[in-house]
Amino acid sequence: MTQAPLQEGMIIVNGVHMDARPGEYVVDALNRSRTELPQVCYHHQLGPIQTCDTCIVEIDGKLERACATPVRAGQVVRTEVSAAKRAREEAYDRILGNHQLYCTVCDNNNGNCTVHNTVSLIGVEHQNRPFQPKPYEIDNTNPFYRYDPDQCILCGRCVEACQNLQVNETLTINWESANPRVLWDGGKDIGESSCVSCGHCVTVCPCNALQEKSMLHEAGMFTGIPLPMFNSAVAVVKNVEPSIGYTPILNISEIESAGREGYIEKTKTVCTYCGVGCSFEVWTKDRHILKVEPTEGPANGVSTCVKGKFGWEYTNAPDRLTSPLIREGDRFREATWDEAIRLVASKMRETVERHGPDALAFVISSKGTNEESYLKQKLARQVIGTNNVDNCSRYCQSPATVGLWRTVGYGGDSGTIKDIELARLVIGVGTNTAESHPVLATRVKRAHKLHGQELVVVDLREHEMATRADVFLRPRAGTDFVWLNAVTKLILDEGRADQAFLDEWVNGLTEFRDSIKDFTLEYAERETGLTQAQLRDLADRVVRASDHSREGGVAVLWAMGVTQQMGGSETSTAISNMLLVTGNYMRPGTGSYPLRGHNNVQGVSDFGAMPDMLPGYQKVADPEVAAKFGAAWKCTIRPERGLDNTQMIDAANKGTLKLLYLTGEEMSLTDADSNHVAAGYGKLDFFIVQDAFFSNTAHYADVVLPASPALEKEGTFTSTERRIQRLYEVMAPLKGSLPDWRIYQLVAQALGADWNYTHPSQVMAEAAALTPLIAGVTYERLEGFKSLCWPVEADGTDTPLLYTKGFHFPDGKARLYAAKYAPRTQAPTSEYDLHLNSGRMLEHLHEGNMTFRVPGIAARVPDTFVEVSPELAAERGVSDGSWVRLVSPHGAVKLRALVTPRVFGNEVYVPMNAARHEDAVNHLTGQNRDINTNTPAYKDTSVRMEVLGDVGETPLPRTDHRYATRTPQTGVEVERKWARPDYVYPGAGLGLLEGASLNGRVDAFGTGADD
Repeated sequence: MTQAPLQEGMIIVNGVHMDARPGEYVVDALNRSRTELPQVCYHHQLGPIQTCDTCIVEIDGKLERACATPVRAGQVVRTEVSAAKRAREEAYDRILGNHQLYCTVCDNNNGNCTVHNTVSLIGVEHQNRPFQPKPYEIDNTNPFYRYDPDQCILCGRCVEACQNLQVNETLTINWESANPRVLWDGGKDIGESSCVSCGHCVTVCPCNALQEKSMLHEAGMFTGIPLPMFNSAVAVVKNVEPSIGYTPILNISEIESAGREGYIEKTKTVCTYCGVGCSFEVWTKDRHILKVEPTEGPANGVSTCVKGKFGWEYTNAPDRLTSPLIREGDRFREATWDEAIRLVASKMRETVERHGPDALAFVISSKGTNEESYLKQKLARQVIGTNNVDNCSRYCQSPATVGLWRTVGYGGDSGTIKDIELARLVIGVGTNTAESHPVLATRVKRAHKLHGQELVVVDLREHEMATRADVFLRPRAGTDFVWLNAVTKLILDEGRADQAFLDEWVNGLTEFRDSIKDFTLEYAERETGLTQAQLRDLADRVVRASDHSREGGVAVLWAMGVTQQMGGSETSTAISNMLLVTGNYMRPGTGSYPLRGHNNVQGVSDFGAMPDMLPGYQKVADPEVAAKFGAAWKCTIRPERGLDNTQMIDAANKGTLKLLYLTGEEMSLTDADSNHVAAGYGKLDFFIVQDAFFSNTAHYADVVLPASPALEKEGTFTSTERRIQRLYEVMAPLKGSLPDWRIYQLVAQALGADWNYTHPSQVMAEAAALTPLIAGVTYERLEGFKSLCWPVEADGTDTPLLYTKGFHFPDGKARLYAAKYAPRTQAPTSEYDLHLNSGRMLEHLHEGNMTFRVPGIAARVPDTFVEVSPELAAERGVSDGSWVRLVSPHGAVKLRALVTPRVFGNEVYVPMNAARHEDAVNHLTGQNRDINTNTPAYKDTSVRMEVLGDVGETPLPRTDHRYATRTPQTGVEVERKWARPDYVYPGAGLGLLEGASLNGRVDAFGTGADD
């Protein structure tokens, strides 16, 4: 019988024609076709590592590694020829010589252990090379995971993940040693290395060499036995193997593994920390969190940070609220839910009757779900009748949203993280991305290290991304608007703008040119402190990267260093203006990326938690919109803008706001001028706080309602990418607590509303029906790891990249906006001579209410401190651990100093996280605000420093990763393994390997692929 002619893009596998994708590796084609093939070191998110040799197949008559051989049309691949099978068996036998196989009593015997599964796949019965213990102890010095060298098969997955995916560049393998092992910073204990506990290494480990401590002695039926018995059990397994073979042993281990399915739950959720939107499965046994397992999350893949991988113990913290609390005098007493809800409803009803609906206000949590955001703003508007609704984006992201509304129409990232990876030039402005958005930062670091992406960082502080940047610019505080306009003006004046793009897609060029006429290089140099040469160089880089003849362009990332200024919205506008002038929208690898800080700070605004917007940014003042929602909710939607967060506190202090209902925000510490906030709370007639813990803010409350954190609820979050994802209930709500959406419904029902939601999916269906932005969002379309980036059409078509067909204005054209320079108002003076900067740390989220309840994290960064530059420290006589008092016109805090070159001159930096509320940095910040959004200008604060004379311990333990020195290299550097005198390519003599000598030795460049 004559075979059909071979089509382009097809290969022949074991005699069968198979589709193959250009550029993919043979192993990927085989995996897609479900052709069984061992592959211990290969991981599709890491790429070819080539250390294990277990994927050897015959390709066009030669034995080659399937993981490193690109497909070519017409290739003939044979997996079952005897030479290839014997080569794979030999390769795997070497692996077992490095690994003590005791699956039945191993905590990693969960059905997904690559080493275990490969034993079965190859059909190994006996080891020819006996296991050889290594002369190293188990390393238990990290609080979250341990490394067992005796179990390590030296596949290098962990090294590749650390070097080239996470790009922390801590792990290596000492291939030249007589006993190679994985090294942290060349041989340090893990706990004293540059390891940031991101968990990448543990996640990709194909066996139990790297394992979460939360798994140890917890996961298996027999793994919790005492150590002497455990060692005896291992010995029994190893002793019987030579006589009976591995098959009976593995059969027992598979029965044990299957038994775990009865008590180990694996539930998908979405991270509740920053706005990147990482998703993963959480493994639990009852309420014990065994581990977090990232796999195929659309934003993160196998990536996590220390918080997402290990920061979940707060869910089971002993101080969780489990009963409503009602204030009686200066004390709180426990109450039933019925009593608490009746009291809340009666106070709301009484306040409306006496003072009107605008005497009440509602603050909605950026950590709650989209559905919960929708319900609370509905409670305010439908049941109470007020637009006094806001969320914590007022403290960080509102200025960025305004800048994008003005210029391109949508208030969200113009693309996804994949677009940031594709960019030829990434400019980070006022963003400490590696610590505030660590998984997103890994994609920038990877593109920069491996793919030639340029990186420019503009910031006051030399954080990690600044040290990695091709160019690091340090302008004066609050002057980003000036250099942005100077660079844009230079590009326009020299005729290097993308004129074709401007002509077709942009309005307002003439007015915009006139608005920036004074932003000359000379003026920018005087105002910002950046030299004209630096500004010209930046302009050149932007223009070069904007070339349409190549893939990608310029992507600008920014965060609180921009938005928390007097001119935060003006500077955000200037960023978008520059991108428009250079044509950096409407195509992959370009655009504007305001990095959202909290997990759902994008979604909470999307779903209506704003004083002038209903869900989907539909204006309350639009009669058609008001009529639509009024008809659906059977109420009247008022057209007046309500109070935002900062105005609510002002109104409380004035006595016009009488009742505040706040959910899941530590407002007393995160709003600016904490003393002003506390005073406002004290003047309220009634204050309701809904939280999982008795926060500092809860101390001011009249009623405290115990809510459930993310692992105890269902719903959706929307990430900084505009990506909507489902989270599922990992464990039932702690007895006595309830998810926020259920509490809102109880309050609404007590006020007479006909709310009868039984599941968050019903809330999403209602919101989607009223909101064109999310019209096609359904729980079915978000099942599992599926996601949608808004806008979402009714048929479910989503929009990962915005503006491909035009901008979000009636004529489809963007608008250059004539923004105004709003310089800082609290520049240093003779009395307050230092500029105060503040921000996040990698280990903590914001003030630390969740992360300080994770012992491993709290031990790494136990408290706040103030970073002082070496030059300022020398001038003032300050050393590590010196106690100092920072004083501003608004308050004072006492902190220990950390002397570091990360800050410069008369800049000081204080992290937001503080173990004690009296040490929180916002005791120092004032009420100066962005001129458009009322976002507090946290970064516009000046202080003086009083040196108190006492010296304590350094505020960062000496084991902190910031003290260590990384060991960057190109990856696992497998060529060094091949160069070892004891390395012989498996199957040598059974088939020819291109690049191999006749005796089977592979030289330093022989990869088994098409070199």
